[in-house]
Amino acid sequence: MKSVTLKIEGMHCNGCAQNIKALVSSEAGVRGADVSFKDGQARILFDPQTVREDQLVEVIKKAGYQVPAQDQ
Repeated sequence: MKSVTLKIEGMHCNGCAQNIKALVSSEAGVRGADVSFKDGQARILFDPQTVREDQLVEVIKKAGYQVPAQDQ
């Protein structure tokens, strides 16, 4: 398992956070997700052999949110 914290821009309310959580959680390989409107971020636990981090970022972007480049 791998955990990643992504900064997310464009959320306007807790409903946005719940929408992102539902979208990410429905992806194969995702074991858990916690999305915070207040913190502007998502913490995702996933199996890197099933889904890649960039695929998760794309799911979020396709929903209309921005995911700035992450500091490595």
